[in-house]
Amino acid sequence: MEFYKRTHTKKVNIGGVTIGGGSPVAIQSMTNTNSRDWKTTVKQIRQLEEAGCEIIRVSLPDMESACNVSKIKKHIKIPLVADIHFDYRIALEALKQGIDKLRINPGNIGSKDKVEILVKEAKKAHIPIRIGVNAGSLKEAHNCLDNLSRAKALANAAMEHVKILEKHKFEDIVVSLKTSNIDTTVRAYKIFASRRNYPLHLGITEAGSMFSGTIKSAAGLGIMLYDGIGDTLRVSLTADPVEEVKMAYSLLQSMELRSCGVEIVSCPTCSRCQVDLIKIVSEVEKKTSVMKNLKKLSKPIKIAIMGCIVNGPGEAKDADFGIAGGKDVGILFKNGEIVGKVKPNKWIQKIISMIKSYQDLQG
Repeated sequence: MEFYKRTHTKKVNIGGVTIGGGSPVAIQSMTNTNSRDWKTTVKQIRQLEEAGCEIIRVSLPDMESACNVSKIKKHIKIPLVADIHFDYRIALEALKQGIDKLRINPGNIGSKDKVEILVKEAKKAHIPIRIGVNAGSLKEAHNCLDNLSRAKALANAAMEHVKILEKHKFEDIVVSLKTSNIDTTVRAYKIFASRRNYPLHLGITEAGSMFSGTIKSAAGLGIMLYDGIGDTLRVSLTADPVEEVKMAYSLLQSMELRSCGVEIVSCPTCSRCQVDLIKIVSEVEKKTSVMKNLKKLSKPIKIAIMGCIVNGPGEAKDADFGIAGGKDVGILFKNGEIVGKVKPNKWIQKIISMIKSYQDLQG
């Protein structure tokens, strides 16, 4: 259930996945393989599909990689987006190969006449274009002395290229305005959202490692999502892209915008805790992350794993089921009622068993 008033945006179809117009916030990632090696790229995309990725972007640095698009598409199930820099001819080849969406950067794709050629071909093929503005490659942003000025420069650059597309009556447009600074990024998205209603792809670019990047992304993306901005997102991490998808689901679930199937409520532990709760919760997360079809549940499972009886029973009562620790025992709750006791060495086994039973009931 969504509690945020989302900004109304135009619907855009990306290879069968609809974004905008109130559709669920779609989760994207990007391969980090050598796209000239199409088999390895397909292998990674399949791993991302398994993790729940809904749209995948691949960098095409040259014609050799662009010519692999059709091979990659034959072996994957989710829409494929071509990330193009510097040479618009690579984008033209990607269109011929059957790409589902183009992402071009106005800071380096080339002159307006080249963009116009690309727009005409994309329109013929009914392929959406994302105008991906990135502060790192936008010269106008480099000379700005403050965040607001930089944000305005990003929004203006996006608008300039949007108008080129609109001039040719092309409206299958998605826009992103990314920087590595949260304040600048949030301001840029808000400025653009006040000018046009095209779907927005959110991201904090160059966010960092899995730890720091997750925190930075959650802070920036959370602000925008709370304000109703955003139709797709990527959590950009210097890590395995599968982790990006996991973090994206976790972020959206915490804001009750999407569900990854299981929500775990657990306490930070204290001296009252008499079980290895950190290990138990970690193991449950690990096991549920590889359980298939959890994301397809009509209602997410809420599990409470609590270390003691101070807050434990109260939290467990709010969950579908849960365990609250005591001395050498765990009190098992189901739908707010005590249904038994569980030995600490059986907690993980019992929780996983109950999740599977819940899955079976949901069909």
